[in-house]
Amino acid sequence: MKKIINVVEDEKDLNELVKRYLEKEGYMVNSYLTFDEACSHLDDECDLWILDIMLDDKSGFDLIEEIKERNQNMPVVFMSARDKEFDRIIGLEKGSDDYITKPFSPKELVLRVNNIIKRVYKDDDRIEIDGYVVDEHQRAVYKNGEAIELTTKEFDLLMLFIRNKGTAFLREQILERVWNDNFYGSDRVVDDTMRRLRKKLPDISIQTIYGFGYRLG
Repeated sequence: MKKIINVVEDEKDLNELVKRYLEKEGYMVNSYLTFDEACSHLDDECDLWILDIMLDDKSGFDLIEEIKERNQNMPVVFMSARDKEFDRIIGLEKGSDDYITKPFSPKELVLRVNNIIKRVYKDDDRIEIDGYVVDEHQRAVYKNGEAIELTTKEFDLLMLFIRNKGTAFLREQILERVWNDNFYGSDRVVDDTMRRLRKKLPDISIQTIYGFGYRLG
């Protein structure tokens, strides 16, 4: 269910930063530091590649050719310290979906990735779980064809568990992922939101792990 993103960036700190932000968004991320390392995983399951242009003695342009040779429809995003129109044009010619110039905001990169994922995999936006149909793109939930109204946080909370089915979360982890770092208040807001979500979706199999938190079984 999780979308898999491969990040190829030889600057280790930036690689880790991008990986951390994408994982926080709910993606599964594989990070590679070299052209050869990335090439050894070209046949692995993947939904999107993020490529640095400058890679040891090769380039992201070489790598996208290898990627497109295996799957012409695979989405690719370039990131580069070179803000040159020439590089952008080459990237587009080789089939890239976007190009972002360093330094950039990791949040901006995540937004661009989200938009590409939604566009390319729009047929995958509907998820069936416990008798409900969840449309991630429309942020809507249906039961027997009838829409169920959820607040923004109720829906975000639901998606956190759907994207991480089987994973147990502490209340503090849920706060960080759903309410982000700028929330000031008690973690009781998690319990309150969960109570409302369960009332609206009584068949959803989110379990309480006493003394710990919650998990979607």
